[in-house]
Amino acid sequence: MNRHHRYLATWAAGALLATAALPSAVSAAAGPELGTPAVAASSAAVAVDDPAYDVLVFSRTAGFRHSSIDEGVTALRELGKANNFTVTATEDAAAFNSANLAGYEAVVFLSTTGDVLNAAQQTAFEGYIEAGGGYVGIHAAADTEYDWSWYGGLAGALFRSHPAIQPATVEVEDRAHDATAHLGPTWQRTDEWYDYRTNPRTTAHVLASLDESTYSGGAMGDDHPIAWCKDYRGGRAFYTGGGHTEDSYTDPSFRRHLLGGIRWAARLAEADCRPETGYTTLYGTSGTSGWKQAGPGSFTESDSTLTSQGGLGLFWYQAKEYKAYSLKLDWRQAGDDNSGVFVGFPASDDPQSAITKGYEIQIDATDTPERTTGSVYGSASADLAARDAALNPPGEWNTYEIRVEGERLQVFLNGRKINDFTNTDPARSLQQGHIGLQNHSNGDDVSFRNVRIKELGGTTGPREGAVTGIGAKCLDVAGGSSDNGTQVQLWTCNRTAAQRWTVGTDDTLRALGKCLDISGGGSADGTKVQLYGCNNSGAQKWVQQANDTLRNPQSGKCLDASGASSADGTKLQLWTCNTGANQRWVLPG
Repeated sequence: MNRHHRYLATWAAGALLATAALPSAVSAAAGPELGTPAVAASSAAVAVDDPAYDVLVFSRTAGFRHSSIDEGVTALRELGKANNFTVTATEDAAAFNSANLAGYEAVVFLSTTGDVLNAAQQTAFEGYIEAGGGYVGIHAAADTEYDWSWYGGLAGALFRSHPAIQPATVEVEDRAHDATAHLGPTWQRTDEWYDYRTNPRTTAHVLASLDESTYSGGAMGDDHPIAWCKDYRGGRAFYTGGGHTEDSYTDPSFRRHLLGGIRWAARLAEADCRPETGYTTLYGTSGTSGWKQAGPGSFTESDSTLTSQGGLGLFWYQAKEYKAYSLKLDWRQAGDDNSGVFVGFPASDDPQSAITKGYEIQIDATDTPERTTGSVYGSASADLAARDAALNPPGEWNTYEIRVEGERLQVFLNGRKINDFTNTDPARSLQQGHIGLQNHSNGDDVSFRNVRIKELGGTTGPREGAVTGIGAKCLDVAGGSSDNGTQVQLWTCNRTAAQRWTVGTDDTLRALGKCLDISGGGSADGTKVQLYGCNNSGAQKWVQQANDTLRNPQSGKCLDASGASSADGTKLQLWTCNTGANQRWVLPG
């Protein structure tokens, strides 16, 4: 059974997938010109070894009809034949019923336009996505269903206007996602470049954007996303603005872009698709300034990618020490290889200093639990089930987020939390130190891209903002009251103090100066969740799990929106943990 079929099983029953290294520093290796057809063709020619799955391609139009739709269907059929998925192409909206949709891992909206689904069909598609389904929007999929707000959220942004077809430079922001990992830092394409009514960056993870200085008529300014992905109400959504022209669908780079979007939406590949803002690049397209090699071995550099060779050494960022921060980086193993990311160590030209005075987040999928991928090496195993579910295999890229707040270290793999460790060793401290990349030994070939960091401000780095749940509604204190015992509920997001929560390093959630609390410290299903004076009790501890639920360790149960409702005023309660959308929460970043 494919991954997505497991996500759909319950709902359906009720409703019927560069080398790169620095001699004592970094040695540059000449690579091919970025974005050339030769590079694209090579990367697009390799079939992906996936289990069989099924894709529905929907191309109904109720407005402008693109002449490239036939070429798009042909390209998707050919991609499917080469990569083990079947394509069912239709313009019949009757295909949007719960029983039929349950048979597909992803649904592609191929340059649809206008109002293409009726109310019952919209409801069926909403159920499909909320049960874990995948959506892929191509080009005019953003020129569709303007009066259906749910669809606007799924697509991420809707069409406003476009200038004439012309060449432009696409800036590839994420080179780990399967839809963009085959591309260089820039991508030269000719297409019809859409402007959108809103900027999706705050609600979606931007994969690529347009450099408006390279073409005429762009109207979104310096931040013009053109491809993105997002988790949406239990499902996955990928959108690309390319695909207006017939030639797009014979371009190997664009075909590989579509394949990656489909694979991710269908849960055949993993990626961090959480919104990302405020990060500073430590290693990207501008070389290795600020970095230094310690110990033997080195890294090679090619195509803005570092690849380890020899060792045991460490390539560390000497320019600055960091306190509270979120460190993100992309990494790839060639095979059964060994490397790691070090944090919290003092400045030293001896790599052993990082080992004895810092902590390593391991990369090695075949070692023992406390020394395998996602572990804090020698100290804390990852949640192996969560790690395995989030991990892409050798040859594909993965993304780590390593979040350090005080002595707490959390590890996220492709957007899912897999480790939560607190340092208690008096000989070490995470509260200040450097970060570094390990080159382990000969034959251990691990590559790194796009190392970036966001300082969280202070040694504890509290996160503050809205907490959102089912229906994109906000965690809200009823009436904005700070009285003990005030019911906590769902409500339309409105940016008031009653919806501004602080995520404490002590596992509390605080609003209006008080804590999210379980009435009476109870553990029965249905126990009221309320606002109450902070008292450091187990009734006020909430730990986010890999599946985005908020679990109270004392009771072993989860924060739940009663009745699986997203209506304003829905009361929050304690309930046995499950995978329902009414128990999944997005915390401030």
